[in-house]
Amino acid sequence: MAPSFDFPQSLRALEEDGEDNRLYARNPIDIASLRPSQLEEFVKGISFDLSDKELFCIEEQDVFDRVYSLVRGYNGLPATCKVNLVESLRSNLSVLLPNVDSLSRASQGQDDATPVLDRVASHRNALKIYTYFLFTVVLNEEVNITSTNNMKVTASTRKKHPKNSWNWEPQRGRILNLIANSLEIKLALLFGPTGLEENYISFIAKNAFALFENATVLKDSDTKDALCRIIGACATKYQYMAQSCASIMHLVHKYDFVVTHIADAVAGAEKKYADGSLANSLVRDIGRTNPKDYIKDTVGAENVGRLLVELSDRLPKLMSVNIGLLVPHFGGESYKIRNALVGVLGKLVAKAFKDVEGEVNSKSVRLRTKQAMLEILLERCRDVSAYTRSRVLQIWAELCEEHCVSIGLWNELAEVAAGRLEDKSAMVRKSALNLLIMMLQHNPFGPQLRIASFEATLQQYKKKLKELEPDTPSESDMNRLPSFSNTSGNTEVDDVTAGLTKVQQDSLPDSCLPQMEEDLVQKDGCVPDVGNLEQTRALVASLEAGLRFSKCISTTIPTLAQLMASSSATDVENTINLLMRCRQFQIDASEACLHKMLPLVFSQDKSIYEAVENAFITIYIKKNPVEAAKNLINLAIESNIGDLAALEFIVGALVSKGNISNAAISALWDFFCFNISGTTAIQSCGALSILCMAAKSSSAVLSSHLQDIIDIGFGRWAKIEPLLARTACVALQRLSEDDRKKLLSSNGSRAFGILESLITGFWLPENIWYAAADKAIAAIYTIHPTPETFAANLVKKSLRSVFDCSGGEELHNEIGSGSAGILTTVQVERLGRYLFVVSHVAMNQLLYIESCLRKVQKQKVGKEKMNYDFQHANGAMPADTSKEIGINAELGLTASEDAILDTLSDKAEKEIVCGGSTEKNLIGHCAPFLSKLCRNFSLMQKYPELQVSAMLALCRFMIIDACFCDTNLQLLFTVVESAPSEIVRSNCTICLGDLAVRFPNLLEPWTENMYSRLQDPSVSVRKNAVLVLSHLILNDMMKVKGYINEMAIRLEDEDERISNLAKLFFNELSKKGSNPIYNLLPDILGKLSNQNLKRESFCNIMQFLIGSIKKDKQMESLVEKLCNRFSGVTDIRQWEYISYCLSQLAFTEKGMKKLMESFKTYEHVLSEDSVMDHFKSIINKGKKFAKPELKLCIEEFEDKLNKFHLEKKEQEVTARNAQIHQQKIDSMEDFVVTRNAGEANMESDNDEDGEVIDPCTEGMIKSVNETSKSRCVESEEHSVASSELTESEPDDTEIQSPNVILRGASKAGSEKSNMKDKKSHVSASSRRNIRSKQRMSQSGSD
Repeated sequence: MAPSFDFPQSLRALEEDGEDNRLYARNPIDIASLRPSQLEEFVKGISFDLSDKELFCIEEQDVFDRVYSLVRGYNGLPATCKVNLVESLRSNLSVLLPNVDSLSRASQGQDDATPVLDRVASHRNALKIYTYFLFTVVLNEEVNITSTNNMKVTASTRKKHPKNSWNWEPQRGRILNLIANSLEIKLALLFGPTGLEENYISFIAKNAFALFENATVLKDSDTKDALCRIIGACATKYQYMAQSCASIMHLVHKYDFVVTHIADAVAGAEKKYADGSLANSLVRDIGRTNPKDYIKDTVGAENVGRLLVELSDRLPKLMSVNIGLLVPHFGGESYKIRNALVGVLGKLVAKAFKDVEGEVNSKSVRLRTKQAMLEILLERCRDVSAYTRSRVLQIWAELCEEHCVSIGLWNELAEVAAGRLEDKSAMVRKSALNLLIMMLQHNPFGPQLRIASFEATLQQYKKKLKELEPDTPSESDMNRLPSFSNTSGNTEVDDVTAGLTKVQQDSLPDSCLPQMEEDLVQKDGCVPDVGNLEQTRALVASLEAGLRFSKCISTTIPTLAQLMASSSATDVENTINLLMRCRQFQIDASEACLHKMLPLVFSQDKSIYEAVENAFITIYIKKNPVEAAKNLINLAIESNIGDLAALEFIVGALVSKGNISNAAISALWDFFCFNISGTTAIQSCGALSILCMAAKSSSAVLSSHLQDIIDIGFGRWAKIEPLLARTACVALQRLSEDDRKKLLSSNGSRAFGILESLITGFWLPENIWYAAADKAIAAIYTIHPTPETFAANLVKKSLRSVFDCSGGEELHNEIGSGSAGILTTVQVERLGRYLFVVSHVAMNQLLYIESCLRKVQKQKVGKEKMNYDFQHANGAMPADTSKEIGINAELGLTASEDAILDTLSDKAEKEIVCGGSTEKNLIGHCAPFLSKLCRNFSLMQKYPELQVSAMLALCRFMIIDACFCDTNLQLLFTVVESAPSEIVRSNCTICLGDLAVRFPNLLEPWTENMYSRLQDPSVSVRKNAVLVLSHLILNDMMKVKGYINEMAIRLEDEDERISNLAKLFFNELSKKGSNPIYNLLPDILGKLSNQNLKRESFCNIMQFLIGSIKKDKQMESLVEKLCNRFSGVTDIRQWEYISYCLSQLAFTEKGMKKLMESFKTYEHVLSEDSVMDHFKSIINKGKKFAKPELKLCIEEFEDKLNKFHLEKKEQEVTARNAQIHQQKIDSMEDFVVTRNAGEANMESDNDEDGEVIDPCTEGMIKSVNETSKSRCVESEEHSVASSELTESEPDDTEIQSPNVILRGASKAGSEKSNMKDKKSHVSASSRRNIRSKQRMSQSGSD
């Protein structure tokens, strides 16, 4: 019988000769000394012996030594030798394992136990040896592969490494599976009732866990499965539990890739052996861990959490039993553990309670457990961590998708999700939006959630229920009433709505609600019969829950409208998705809210634009052509100016992409031409408006209906819908070049005649005419071959419509003299129209000149490019052309051509208003008349409508001509500041922005006046001022000067839109360069401090501005700048403001050091409590991020601040009490002096008439003397110790403060005491005189 084999501590330990009888390598061979041929023969010999002899030959000393030698030198073997060795060992072990079962059967049939024991010992030895050598080979091969990979990484990539000649992965998987099989068979006969040897199990388990640390090994499914089986068998079958749990937790804490594989191993062990002890042990270990440990080990906390979730997914029932061990971790500070626990609860709710078999009591307990878990999940929606709040909302969405939320909790969950829409964290808002989408998609109330429908249906069924209920319901009936409160959440949706489901199956298709709504409009007003009393009650309760859910979703619409303006792209995308889902379920106000997404097409974020575009296509375009056209028309009709701009942008984009089909375009033309029955004039106008938008991207859209545009756009329908004419003018502007020529050749005279009648006629209403005339004049300048001549006739005709030419001079003189009598014969409306026409013609003439200049320049560039291309094509230019270009270049004629063009352009622009000679042109004659008209303020106040037109015309003339602008600039600012009409002030404010762009030098001295428009009492004027100044500053057309504080005040404007515009301005300003707000902040602070602002408004403004500064260096510089401002300020209010701004800074280590270094600049302000509070908040901030060294400095700084604060307070109290005391002494002395003077007068009277002394008076005099005496004593004491103060009478309470001796104070105190001594001396002498007089008077009376 061979010696027993024991698992050694290491492979080399097998060479050591132990005292006990064990198998060891007696004569190992150094295979490194063998030649390759000898080595190959050596390996073949071993393989032959292992295959030819018995399986137990491995325990023979010679075979064992040779196999040991090969395993020891395994890394030096060639690939073929490795294959032979491994295959021999593996095949012998695979044959050995079935013999264990046959051995157990043979042992039962034999009487003699001795040979059986020998065979058992041989089997045991062989099993251990084969297992040990194979596992050692696996470990050596993995170490070799790892080292080879590391060498490949460090070596040059240009070197080609030889590929391994054999595929190791399948071999590794087969070996480990074989070892796993060896653990799963019955080994009790081999190892006895005590089980496997501990070193056997520890060797296998330890090395299995070691292989688990290699991510590459786990990628092979066979290897991974084998390792999972080995771990499960060791821990569960062979009671290697404590060590396995410790190893598993070590792996989980260290490697994140092992989590799912460990969960597979644990679940596999529970399934194979029907024993969940491994999972229970792991959960107990995790539950016993101190929650504070997970704060430090964040990676470990995340991995442990993932393991818990994976176990809950695989072993839900087992985890539901142990969940109580984990619940205390909800109170821990690690949000990752809390995230995992809510994931565990979600998995358990979804999977652990699906089995409804069992007794009623056990089922009730399980449902109560489920309800408790759901309540915990609801509570976690308000977790302090945003990550946990987001995660729990995601869990709820998964539960809704799996129909695991009861109706009793449905509405409560919806209200919680609606509240989370206003969460400060974007990820929480995203999860809340997704949850509401999922709740709508899987709601149990039907496909239509209109509140009116629910209310009407509920009212009808309540009547029905009242008819079915008996007059006095019994107690049993009340007990049977189904409950849908929050406490009934243990009932599944399917269980609670069983009656409703039956009703739907019997009498209602798909959903009861749409059918009920149809039935309610029947003449008899009956509702469908849903069955007995219980079913009706269930239906009423379900309708009430559905109504509550519908109202809850409807109340979120205003919040969703705000979220669409969020700076977070995910907020906008998910909000749009939720609104689309709301529209699908017909939630009230969802359609109107979706219209607000149109301006988002201008977003620079590509994801937001794509979300809006997809939603637009889904809602409005993905219909049949007529329906799509109708949707677009309704949008055009209902949209405001901003939405129309957005609609034009997105329609143009969709037309260019082909998303709007030709069939939809044809349907739009049918609506415009009234080819579809029931089309109204408004719809026709809307259709043409959409077609104009489409024509911006594809001009061919309008080419087929030119005649229809003229006939319908300016025909009789234009009188019914006035905007139709304006839209037709826009259509004429959008015509392509070919279509314009086609129109001029076929129908040009008629078209221009119609446009002329529109401008000079009066068949359009006053409120529509201005917009139509604007587009008509623009259309003339776009399509007419000589627009200036046609426009001149328009101006003349408009002038004649106001007054005869002979009366023009008279009107001019009357206006100049200030008389308004002539206007009694002139219609103000016609004069206003004339001014509009002449000014708009002038403006379009300017644009026409610029367009002509661009055409000439474009032709010049095209000619130069053609010459350049010709030169490159032929290799050389013609001699004459080359010579001409050379001469022009020498003479500078090429540059002079551009100068000539610029000169001609400037001359043409000047001739529009002022003219180039003494004779005025047509519009030039109107300019002085208009200037005098606007200066006649009495006339303008009498006719405010005329002032609107006149000032608008004046502004246009000023934009055109610099001289006219300079002349009338004072007038413009006078009007913009004093005009009673806010329309006039708004127009003038907008004009100032245009003038600043065109003539910046002229407007530069008036910068302060432009900023003053921000203080206008009118909301519209302030809004336009913010817009104008924002445009000028952000586009570098105006420098940010010292008046930017006026813009900062608008951050707290009472109008929310103005406030938002100001915030947008400062946000954009902070993105320019190195953030100009950083340089402007001290100046803004100084000016805001001197203005009469509320403290709250000031704090909000400065907090917003400081929040826009992100760079640490700028923050550090601001610390120094703000500290320096303390030294030049004496106002306590400004101290508070500066210290508040300091407290709002984001302090860094350098910032804290600068604050400490600048102590001398602000030590004098530390006496104020409010200032000290701000410094304390700064210190608290610094302690949070400070390192130990800095924290010590901050604490010393805090002590220093507190010390100075107390000293300053004491000094102030001492000075204040001294002042109060001095005032009392002075007032008493004045009283005594006055009293003495009165007595002197009395004595003189007594000398004349006889002296009579009243006893009351005598007593009063004595008391006064005593009081004076006591005051004198007090003053003397105060002169000795000026800081000691005593308490006086209740009315004159003084504060006792500790002695504070300062040099300056003592000196001042000595001077005061000297003065008091003098005063006391005087008072004493006066008292002596009084006493002597009293004694004389007494003796006289005696």
